[in-house]
Amino acid sequence: MKKGTNIYFASDLHLGVPSHAESLKREKLFVSWLEQVRKDATEIYLLGDIFDFWFEYKRVVPRGFTRLLGKISEITDSGIPVHFFTGNHDIWVFDYLPEETGVILHRSPISKKLNGKKFFLAHGDGLGPGDKGYKFLKRIFTSRFLQWMYARLHPNFAIWLASKMSARSRMAGNLAEFLGEEKELLVRYAYRLWEKEAFDFFIFGHRHLPINIELKNKARLIYLGDWINNFTYGVFNGESFQLKSFK
Repeated sequence: MKKGTNIYFASDLHLGVPSHAESLKREKLFVSWLEQVRKDATEIYLLGDIFDFWFEYKRVVPRGFTRLLGKISEITDSGIPVHFFTGNHDIWVFDYLPEETGVILHRSPISKKLNGKKFFLAHGDGLGPGDKGYKFLKRIFTSRFLQWMYARLHPNFAIWLASKMSARSRMAGNLAEFLGEEKELLVRYAYRLWEKEAFDFFIFGHRHLPINIELKNKARLIYLGDWINNFTYGVFNGESFQLKSFK
């Protein structure tokens, strides 16, 4: 990585809620952030739940989000890679976004070396011990047969139904406080993973909390926060990782 250049991380915009006006306001703000960071970005990582709901039919996609999709396309066209991780709310991204916007799609966690530092990158849903109910639901949502069956529904009804379910899921999860290392599932997951493979950084979305802590093994664990209440993002300058806010 060239000196003076940065890698950026963001997650959990949940575009589409709670209303079109509020979502559009956040979308415009995030597009402004993308325009700013592209000036010194070598890569950009979007770690899931960018949309509060997304489902791609073969010839139909959810309406809206044109400013965001256009800006991402502009950035990838300029040669800057944009990585898009599916989250638990936009798990049904298929081939439209990669083909139309040029994003590099990730459906599962990845490990990657960036400037000699080893990163573990994931949205964070379904990782760690416990949470068996959600893990069962995720297997259902990722079933190709059930996805095909859902696509038989008319888009007007299917998108309305899924949007209602998505809002209920969002309200039920993501506690608004850090529970401590012993109770945080992703922290416990990171410790287990580090015992098998030494990482320098664990980067997660999903929890909606801006957290940057050092684990007992000297690795750092980061929750990126969200763009509903915190408007936070991560930046890695080649040596250190910082959480910052954009308002």
